[in-house]
Amino acid sequence: MDVVLLNPQDKTAVKNKLGLSLPPLNLMYLAASLEKASFSVKIIDDDLKRWGSERIANIIEKLNPLIVGVTATTATIKSSLEYIKTIKKLLPDVLTVIGGPHPTFLPLDTLKSLKELDVVVIGEGEETITELAEKYEKKDKKGLEEVKGIAYRKGSKLKINEPRPLIKDLDRLPFPARHLIPFHEYETSNEEAGGMITSRGCVYSCEYCSSSLIMGKKFRFRSPENVVDEVEELVYKYGLHDIAFLDDTFMLHRRRAQAIADEIKARGIDVNFVTSSRVDMVKRPLLEKLKSAGMSTIYYGVESGSQRILDLMKKGITLQQAKDAVKTAKNVGIDVIASFILGYPGETPEEMDKTIDFSIKLDPDYSQYSILTPFPGTPIYYKLKKDGLLEEDWDKYTVIHPVIKYEKLGLSKELVKRKLVKAYLKFYSRPSYLLRHTHMIKVFLETFYRTYIEPNLPFKDVTTPKST
Repeated sequence: MDVVLLNPQDKTAVKNKLGLSLPPLNLMYLAASLEKASFSVKIIDDDLKRWGSERIANIIEKLNPLIVGVTATTATIKSSLEYIKTIKKLLPDVLTVIGGPHPTFLPLDTLKSLKELDVVVIGEGEETITELAEKYEKKDKKGLEEVKGIAYRKGSKLKINEPRPLIKDLDRLPFPARHLIPFHEYETSNEEAGGMITSRGCVYSCEYCSSSLIMGKKFRFRSPENVVDEVEELVYKYGLHDIAFLDDTFMLHRRRAQAIADEIKARGIDVNFVTSSRVDMVKRPLLEKLKSAGMSTIYYGVESGSQRILDLMKKGITLQQAKDAVKTAKNVGIDVIASFILGYPGETPEEMDKTIDFSIKLDPDYSQYSILTPFPGTPIYYKLKKDGLLEEDWDKYTVIHPVIKYEKLGLSKELVKRKLVKAYLKFYSRPSYLLRHTHMIKVFLETFYRTYIEPNLPFKDVTTPKST
């Protein structure tokens, strides 16, 4: 085995709209690029298996790979480093590599925090991990100096190389290596198992978001033909007729979105799909065209019911645009998922209530609420850190735990947590809502248990395998 790619356990409660585990698309992309370069690759998803670092390390020891790559968000960084430490104990010569949003923004801090970690991949990883593997396979340690987009350990020194340019032609990337993932084992819906990314980069500068900093300010996109080739693979090879386009701003290039719809129809593919859009990009003719091609659901980042807070966030939208976007989608017969953030610095309790009430007034089919979590790399993170308003216990960066020192802002953490619980209860327990969405009663109760009760159980063993 040349390379093992590992997805660690993620205790983050809100992983997607219903808090379920998803196949690790990022690792499938890396694996596909490595396989294209003739490396043998295995993906281990411990967020699915829940085996824990000791058992995973024993499995990897038997595989004896050249390289172990681990992905990490802020909430999983401690856990990811623990896996690396345990693996290195059994395989001292293996090259340990970490990537993902958190290490991308704090590469030297990440290296400093664990001597068993050899390399941090910064930003887009497909070309970097492949070049890294090629250099290391030749045992060319000096070659690491030539690999763009990494930070690494050289003796007792930490080095950071020049950045790697973003991949210009996304059509050149091979489709994710889905054959390395056991789809049938995920307790999730088909459309989420069939996740796809058709574009990268974001031209916007929302204060709480790091997308444009990881994937660039320039919007890069795959051609409609290339996108629909992958749709065909998902439908005909993997039998997935429900797909989620996981782009940050799928509809930024409207003509391309329209061309994707036309291509799906021209090929006669029977598929349902979910997309996301900013509320200021929605046009009825485009939604109608996408619906005729199979779009069933649209995801909007509304974020607040207070215009003042939206402006503080630099979201660049209005409440009226949010109302119009939800109404337009409903009139076309498309389900709506809306996300909202509570506890933005400077927000008052009354404004949080405004957001809850606004979410109910909009009446989307599903609402997702989170507490403002200033992830490293976001503009709001640097501002709050500078003012000494952040706790940096990364385990708590799960979007349901307050990590801002609200007391210094005239609020309390308890109040913000109560508002989050209030939002979910108030939205999902409405009799009128439950009558229209009877299947949501079970989902709501399970999600509420998993999000607020299960993480606080003193006897919970996090290594317990999931039941299927």
